[in-house]
Amino acid sequence: MPDNLATAARAETMTLRRPRLSDGTRMWQIACDSGVLDVNSSYAYLLWCRDFRNTSAVAELDGRVVGFVTGYIRSEAPDTVFIWQVAVDAAARGRGIGVAMLDRVLTRVRPFSVRFVETTITAQNSGSIAMFTSLARRHDTGIYCRPLLSADHFPDTHETEDLYTIGPIHKGGHR
Repeated sequence: MPDNLATAARAETMTLRRPRLSDGTRMWQIACDSGVLDVNSSYAYLLWCRDFRNTSAVAELDGRVVGFVTGYIRSEAPDTVFIWQVAVDAAARGRGIGVAMLDRVLTRVRPFSVRFVETTITAQNSGSIAMFTSLARRHDTGIYCRPLLSADHFPDTHETEDLYTIGPIHKGGHR
């Protein structure tokens, strides 16, 4: 089954929407449980739901939040949405929820002349690399990688984060 049809079939029972303030706690829990994300304070997730809700998304299955995407439009690059975090509850993985949430965010920001997606990924995070590569393929556009933050930039023990840029995203949507 082609990528877009498989995602659509899996998304039938899913609700994708903007996060509400009441979702912040669940988003924080999902981030904590992921075991791979840098977990922000619970306060940060609550503010994200208030201040960046138009560039973020949550996924619900049977009324329970099972995933989220947090993003923002870069003030220095208003044609670029930076995706901060993508997380899906372990029990809901493998259903295309991450890519579906990313598509929802792109649908929302495209009228505002957003043409590029940026994110940072560590070299060892093959799942995220595959998800963003799939996003580029589905939108029939390029994906480019370059170093951004070396381990030396961080005050703690953090892996190097490479910058991935996907685009240009065309207004016509994805395949």
